[in-house]
Amino acid sequence: MKTKLIAPSLLSADFGNLQRDIEMLNNSQADWLHVDVMDGRFVPNISFGFPVMKTVQQHAKKFVDVHLMIVEPEKYVEEFINHGADLVSVHYEACTHLHRTIHHIQSLGAKAGVVLNPSTPVLMLEDIITDVDLVLLMSVNPGFGGQKFIENTYKKIAETKDLILSNNSTALIEVDGGVNLDNASKLFEAGADVLVAGNAVFSSESPERTIELLKI
Repeated sequence: MKTKLIAPSLLSADFGNLQRDIEMLNNSQADWLHVDVMDGRFVPNISFGFPVMKTVQQHAKKFVDVHLMIVEPEKYVEEFINHGADLVSVHYEACTHLHRTIHHIQSLGAKAGVVLNPSTPVLMLEDIITDVDLVLLMSVNPGFGGQKFIENTYKKIAETKDLILSNNSTALIEVDGGVNLDNASKLFEAGADVLVAGNAVFSSESPERTIELLKI
């Protein structure tokens, strides 16, 4: 996969016009569609589940990147893949048997990612880094859109890049939370491959132009 990818988050889309917003992304320079699933238990918010995923599956023409902010994600990964997920990311903090869950996702034909909360150190990935396709670094505390970017993320990107290179891993680095036109280029320069952007895209006057600018 090429790097310097933009993955607009549907969490910030207009759910009254979800098909319209997905089609806009299909026609834009967005690379992935990012889907944030929250259960009200792992994070203090509830977003959406399979009915919305069915709409995404029906209309999305791009790579679908599903981020599970839920407890016991292993119970649901197969159904999300059946609903069109090309990549499923699960939280290190939510998986008792992370290695098993990662390989289960891959056995079902999808890419598998592991997610770290802001307070979880990168070194916790040492024993899984060669197994995953992606590391998603949360640059806000998960649960709500529109939060302020945590500056320590740059350090974590560098640490993750070092871990990937020292283990000959092919994992991509994704960053989610507070990504905007002010920090996107700096995040790419630090070593990120994929940036998730929600409010920055969907609250702009021209989402398509904002996506173009995020890639520069």
